Amino acid sequence: MSERPTAAELAEAIQEFLGAEILPTVADPRLRFRLLVAMNALGIVYRELLERLPAEDDAGQRALAAQIRSGTVPPGTIARVKADVAARLQIASPRYLEQYGEAPSE
Repeated sequence: MSERPTAAELAEAIQEFLGAEILPTVADPRLRFRLLVAMNALGIVYRELLERLPAEDDAGQRALAAQIRSGTVPPGTIARVKADVAARLQIASPRYLEQYGEAPSE
């Protein structure tokens, strides 16, 4: 139940796309240089993500899913699931939370 793709996987895919699909089509030297700088920066972000983010431990989510499937839903499950979804959407699609008035208050 890990979130896929991970941030590192996304950064790697973007970098591969830019290098393989976009860079070969850019003839303007200034724009080509700026693209190479952006790709280098993205490479730094990718390496930092790999170095700093621990492998996701989804044991708690798996246990909760097993409880839900077995019909033994612990108290507070709905709140826990909503909080988990909100946290994931805050990263993946914060506008969705804002649109429905579910954005967490800071």
